[in-house]
Amino acid sequence: MVVPSVSGVLTCEQVRATGAAIAGMQESDGALPWFPGGKTDPWDHIESAMALSASGYLAEARAAYEWSAHTQRHDGSWPIELRAGRVVDPGVDSNFCAYIAVGVWHHYLITGDEAFLWSMWPTVRAAIDRVLMFRRDDGAFRWAADFTTGAMFDDALLTGNSSIYSALCCALRIAGEVDGDATGWERARTDLAAAFGRRDEVFVAPSEHSMDWYYPVLGGPVRGDEGRALIDSEWDRFVVPGLGIRCVGHRPWVTGAETSELALALEAIGDVDRAVAMVESIQHLRDPDGSYWTGLVFADGKRWPVERSCWTSAAVVLAADAISRATPAGGLFADLDEVRVAASNS
Repeated sequence: MVVPSVSGVLTCEQVRATGAAIAGMQESDGALPWFPGGKTDPWDHIESAMALSASGYLAEARAAYEWSAHTQRHDGSWPIELRAGRVVDPGVDSNFCAYIAVGVWHHYLITGDEAFLWSMWPTVRAAIDRVLMFRRDDGAFRWAADFTTGAMFDDALLTGNSSIYSALCCALRIAGEVDGDATGWERARTDLAAAFGRRDEVFVAPSEHSMDWYYPVLGGPVRGDEGRALIDSEWDRFVVPGLGIRCVGHRPWVTGAETSELALALEAIGDVDRAVAMVESIQHLRDPDGSYWTGLVFADGKRWPVERSCWTSAAVVLAADAISRATPAGGLFADLDEVRVAASNS
């Protein structure tokens, strides 16, 4: 298969090396922790699996999805945090549950493996049905629940809901492929889209984290002229030219994953030149083995935290694929609107 690259920034061989670094962090049961010996959460696990698929490590990606299927609980959820197979935080995060749909659709786009899609359908269906239990009357999704009592935390978060939107788009496409029951899913997606039309009233106010800035564009509910205006509105606040973007607005700390995700958002609205510039700006975080350090405190030139995180490397690979459109999944985030239209017409 063709491996992603970014002209003048990353070669195919370098992206392949990043994929190898991710594969090297995978645990024997298929889990993809933040770093060797670190925690595993079900969202970052999927992001890392997607990068494995995009960089050609298909068997390792398949093992990661099998881990998701095997560790899913009876209610369709996953624990918020595991470590070496042990549950550390049993809580339920609605966004963490939803993201399996994005990963499964992404892997199917790359491989065309219908048997894989059918095998993962029960996992996706159970996960999305669990996510729909978090819906509020205004169309937004509560962010989390206590696994033991089932009590939900009512706040609806911008980043999490943006990601849930992309998951619903992908879940609907999966359901269409397998002719599966997706009762209520399209209505939930439509209502969530409408909630973003009045997001100042619906969601918790944006935090200092840059994710709350670009995720409505990355996840798909805000696109077109509105999406471009949103990106431009906070550009000078978060972007540090030549170094990446701040993770937190008031801190002198740039991070590779957030910068790469911004590149994905930029590519999704057709701003490819700035997407390339974002990926280029964080190559100072690249390690000789192909992995990426999480971030840099540019005030003193120190890497922090002192870790090469699996999901940071993954975000770089996915950004490279979006820019190069090397794999059939390279346009996944840009094409979420097409996924939505196809689902609506099915």
